[in-house]
Amino acid sequence: MSASQAKLALTVLQWVLGIVILAEAVQFVMPAAAHDFARTHLLDIVRLILGWGEIIGCILLLIPPTAIRGAWVLVAVCTLAIVIHLLHGMYGVGNLVIYTAAAFAIATGKGS
Repeated sequence: MSASQAKLALTVLQWVLGIVILAEAVQFVMPAAAHDFARTHLLDIVRLILGWGEIIGCILLLIPPTAIRGAWVLVAVCTLAIVIHLLHGMYGVGNLVIYTAAAFAIATGKGS
């Protein structure tokens, strides 16, 4: 793979990841999501912190000069979400692991 192909692949990943997580995060912070989240027995502030952290990370990710910073924010927020899920016995974290790995690839790949 040439350097230009690798750069294009990272840019496509950046945009897809940013749009997908942003769409999910906006739904997650909406009041309608509070009812489903209440079943986790976590404080609602946890939902809001994670959701708004994802939104901020995505916005930064989608702005070229701040993309690397946004990717690192997403790595941190997604890692925190994985830990919270696992500590509460919720083991379906496959999507979060993929999102974290993609954000890490962007952060490290765009930084070089």
